[in-house]
Amino acid sequence: MNPYIQKLNKSKYPVVLAPMEDVTDPAFRLMCKKFGADMVYTEFVSSDALIRAVNKTRAKLTISEEERPVAIQIYGKETDAMVEAARIVEEEANPDILDINFGCPVKKVAGKGAGAGMLRNIPKMLEITRAVVDAVKLPVTVKTRLGWDCDNKIIVELAEQLQDCGIAALAIHGRTRSQMYTGEADWTLIGEVKNNPRMHIPIIGNGDVTSPQRAKECFDRYGVDAIMVGRGSIGRPWIFKEIKHFLETGEELPPLPFEWKLNVLREEVLNSVERLDERRGIIHIRRHLAATPLFKGIPDFRPTRIAMLRTESVEELFQIFDRILVAQSQSEN
Repeated sequence: MNPYIQKLNKSKYPVVLAPMEDVTDPAFRLMCKKFGADMVYTEFVSSDALIRAVNKTRAKLTISEEERPVAIQIYGKETDAMVEAARIVEEEANPDILDINFGCPVKKVAGKGAGAGMLRNIPKMLEITRAVVDAVKLPVTVKTRLGWDCDNKIIVELAEQLQDCGIAALAIHGRTRSQMYTGEADWTLIGEVKNNPRMHIPIIGNGDVTSPQRAKECFDRYGVDAIMVGRGSIGRPWIFKEIKHFLETGEELPPLPFEWKLNVLREEVLNSVERLDERRGIIHIRRHLAATPLFKGIPDFRPTRIAMLRTESVEELFQIFDRILVAQSQSEN
């Protein structure tokens, strides 16, 4: 059995938490795991910073047995540095999967030739991939995009080339680098890669999986071996519970109570504060509070939202939560 599929506990419909910088910290990974994620990915790890033993980067190698199977993702543009970083990850963390990031589109990464920047230097991308595969015993996977821009959607040919390097699986985000996160993810090319008779490794589809119905459509229409949920989980880790229930039963999960979801956000806040400190922990969690769909549709919510995203005190933030809950309860009665 393929080592990647083997790590997914033989799930019929594997659903994976995507790697996201400043999002997929240990506490969030564990929460997503609890709600049904079959595998979780760490934030990406800079190969250069890892070799220099930067404390913040080394901390990203911290994984727990409870979150396994877990993948650690590394990125960089130099072969020797990527090989050394891969060996450090294997020796110090021993994750289930070592993933190479060839997909990050942000300027400070892609603009320097790493991440999605490698889509402009395919020979180097393949050199790095081969070298990392040869350097470690861990299953090595790759995450990338359709191509650099709309005129260079090279993923079908690239997928074969990466497979020839010895990777165990390939995750594809259905956008080009130039799209960043705008527009709709194009899954047609992901499906074309999966249906290529020369491809025999698992293909993981990524991009705009934000509902149980869309998750099922991606499996049914494009035939992928797994789907990866990224931004759809921010402020909504229970999405894995909703997706897995729908995939396994064909029925929507009964609506989760507002208070239950709010308590999940409270737990996220407390986990973040415990990991960092009160001020930094709350600042870190603001992305989740800003993105959560829980508060959408609440009338005249803007002043409350502003107050919620400005506070630096757990006590004050939870008082705001309490007021939201009271108001929501009254509106439902």
